[in-house]
Amino acid sequence: MEPGNGTQLSEFLLLGFSNQDPRIHPLLFGLFLSVYLITVLGNLLIVLAIMADPRLHTPMYFFLSNLSLVDVCFTSTTVPKMLLNLQTRSQAIGYAGCIAQMYFLLLFSGLDIFLLTVMAYDRYVAICHPLHYTVIMSPRLCGLLALGCWIVGVLNSLLHTFLVLRLTFCRALEIPHYFCELNQVVHHACSGTFLNDLVIYATALLLAVGPFAGIIYSYSKIVSAICKIASAQGKYKAFSTCASHLSVVSLFYCTLLGVYLSSAVTQNSHATATASLMYTVVTPMLNPFIYSLRNKDIKRALRILSWRATRKEVVDPSQ
Repeated sequence: MEPGNGTQLSEFLLLGFSNQDPRIHPLLFGLFLSVYLITVLGNLLIVLAIMADPRLHTPMYFFLSNLSLVDVCFTSTTVPKMLLNLQTRSQAIGYAGCIAQMYFLLLFSGLDIFLLTVMAYDRYVAICHPLHYTVIMSPRLCGLLALGCWIVGVLNSLLHTFLVLRLTFCRALEIPHYFCELNQVVHHACSGTFLNDLVIYATALLLAVGPFAGIIYSYSKIVSAICKIASAQGKYKAFSTCASHLSVVSLFYCTLLGVYLSSAVTQNSHATATASLMYTVVTPMLNPFIYSLRNKDIKRALRILSWRATRKEVVDPSQ
């Protein structure tokens, strides 16, 4: 194929499943379908539970409901296409579909990072400045923080997407991945990618390392404040308010950093692609379990939601 603008390509090939025995594809289809349904159901239950219980209409749970919705969108960006490719035994994804998938992956992964950072700030204010919490974390500020997360996420995704659109590809693009990952797409272009690489590293430093540093700073202050509490019961209560969030932060960043550190030290693209499933598929599925198992307020809200649903079925005359 003669070199040409990337928009002239009709489709790319996702080779993530190419090394798998076709006989286990039905098993993989069932596994990913189960994980996807659990992820969607679990996160939507968290959102519905928060909406159903007025006692959870607080900044902490406002951001948690946003995180749950983003996780549903995040996993929906990749898993349905993976299921389709497994079912049809196809590796193809259209050029427009690949670009769209890459855009939404960047958007929702960025939103995950920003929301986790905002939630860390919320816990910092709640524990370190409890008397001023309701004044500082006003509904207006919460709305602005959520809006800011979306604006930065959209701008970051648009920037990378436009830079990819200017690249030229010399042949049908074969991506050794399960989805259109930004680095894989960029590094398979035959035109110069210096600007792309520069922007990737710069935004990673600003939008990933920066928020992570903010989370570390917030929790250093939180730990310092908890250590000053005299009673053991008070320490436990203060720590329990942020234990679930800290678990989610640890899970997300450990898997994300593990993927990119492993890609830096190994040339095994298939291993890196498999590891990337942890933060794109597994982590969004585990988040609802972490919050529901470690949070008494969510457990109570889920019981209320279940009771209301059962009661409605009993009194519904159409049943």
